[in-house]
Amino acid sequence: MKERVFVTASADFEAACQIGIFPESHRARALHGHSYKASIRLAIDDSENDNFDQLEVTRELLQDTCGLLDYSYLNEIIDVPTDENIARYIKEQTGLSNINVIGLTSQSNEGVHLDEFGAAHVWRRFRFESAHRLPNVPSGHKCGRMHGHGFEVILHTQTDLRQSHLGVDYDEIQKHWEELHQLLHHNCLNDISGLENPTSEMISFWIWSRLKRKIPQLSWVTVYETASSGAHYNGSDFRIWKDFSIDSAIRLDRVKETDTRKRIHGHTYLCRLHLTAPLNDVLGWTIDYGDVKEKFNPIFDKLDHKPLYEIAELADNDPFSIVRWIKANSASQLVELERIDLFETLGCGVTIDWGALGPALPI
Repeated sequence: MKERVFVTASADFEAACQIGIFPESHRARALHGHSYKASIRLAIDDSENDNFDQLEVTRELLQDTCGLLDYSYLNEIIDVPTDENIARYIKEQTGLSNINVIGLTSQSNEGVHLDEFGAAHVWRRFRFESAHRLPNVPSGHKCGRMHGHGFEVILHTQTDLRQSHLGVDYDEIQKHWEELHQLLHHNCLNDISGLENPTSEMISFWIWSRLKRKIPQLSWVTVYETASSGAHYNGSDFRIWKDFSIDSAIRLDRVKETDTRKRIHGHTYLCRLHLTAPLNDVLGWTIDYGDVKEKFNPIFDKLDHKPLYEIAELADNDPFSIVRWIKANSASQLVELERIDLFETLGCGVTIDWGALGPALPI
């Protein structure tokens, strides 16, 4: 599949609002406020030279747009300031035609993304504390021992908004989650029917199977086994991801002499690898996270705590050049790889995607 290239940026703003369309008893009808985070993902031309400064331009545009809302009473700007309508407003104010996704997070555990077709992807994050072991792994594998995790789950729903003000109410998602939480929280997952082999993939499948009837709009289930790895399931396909934190020194050659990025500086990059493979019926996973780490380590070692301007094959130290270098050097070892995110700072970076499933994690 043809490679798709995106830039992503994020910006914060503080604002107050009241949502009058909810029933009288709903808490959102009262005057309240949020620390909002807006995010944007732009589809861009795959010419490397044209892309070079797109990240900075996009970041500045989003910050300026969110500045219109910062420390405001949103009802004076947006008639019904639901998260969906705020995201619509931001999209309109940017004036950009190549927006792939506009995201808005109103609380750390909930938010909405509007895709390029105007559909709303409402998501909410949950947590449960449980133990498990994987019974079918090879002898000596650490996951074969009983251990525990603070699991996190994101339930994604998809709604065609048309002229409506909001998609699925966050509280509706919460209500349906509660029953599952009672089963999963403070429990050994292996003792739960259907979770005898509780890999991240099987947990996501188990949750999907129990919630899809109750939430017809359910589109993805995301399970974080750790803060840096997890699995998605959308009813037919599995995908896993693995995060790497890379500390690198860089400098940009193609900027003006007066640009501070010409100097040696650095970033703690978040590099997120997305991989898709069929489910192994015996092991209950698609790919072992440990195998992904082992195969990626040679690439990681060339980047982490290193000056990237000394790598001859890098066109420059901009994120487009770095992410393409990672893809080229990973291809032979990680054949299941189909998307790479590289963030310079939180929510700001580059994505290349050549798979069929499309993004699922909130950006």
